[in-house]
Amino acid sequence: MADSSTTPRRRGAERTRELLTVTLDLATEVGYRGLSVEAIAGRAGVGKHTIYRRWSSIAELLLDALSVVWVSDLDYRTSGPVRADLREQFVRSSQALSTPPIGPVYRAVIAEAQADPALRATLHERFLATVEQRTLDRITRAQREGQLVADVNLEFAAEVLCGTLYYRLLLTSRPVDEKAIDGLLDMFMAAYGVGEARS
Repeated sequence: MADSSTTPRRRGAERTRELLTVTLDLATEVGYRGLSVEAIAGRAGVGKHTIYRRWSSIAELLLDALSVVWVSDLDYRTSGPVRADLREQFVRSSQALSTPPIGPVYRAVIAEAQADPALRATLHERFLATVEQRTLDRITRAQREGQLVADVNLEFAAEVLCGTLYYRLLLTSRPVDEKAIDGLLDMFMAAYGVGEARS
């Protein structure tokens, strides 16, 4: 006999995952401006109230959908050398942002956020601030381990590292390939590295 206390929650979680998948698929097809609660509900075979119970806006729903497929790409491994960990994460994130479904949808959200203060704030909180904070956490750990110079505030460094990649990915036609990432990390380590870690 099914556990009546957990079955509804399990069904709710499955329905939420289904709605997130449908939202991302539909956004890839029609873009942010083409999304509507009606279209998502129709594709998922649910009533609009099912969506409104979970999310207050299309933007919130789409950001949750992006989180499902992208959030793991924001994590850092801790292999030891900070340069290797930064490189691995930057390569992974740049590949995700350069290809469907994440890339086109994320760029559409970025564009829409310029005219929508609430969306811009949510985007910053959910993604951009998260990217910077996880980068700051990783390089701060490296500083404590003696891989980076001890007498500097690394917040600006984290902002520059992340900002450079996102600027190039979202606002220029130049690729963020391994050569570009290596060049960025060479500059970072030359400025902040200690001893052999500088190279």
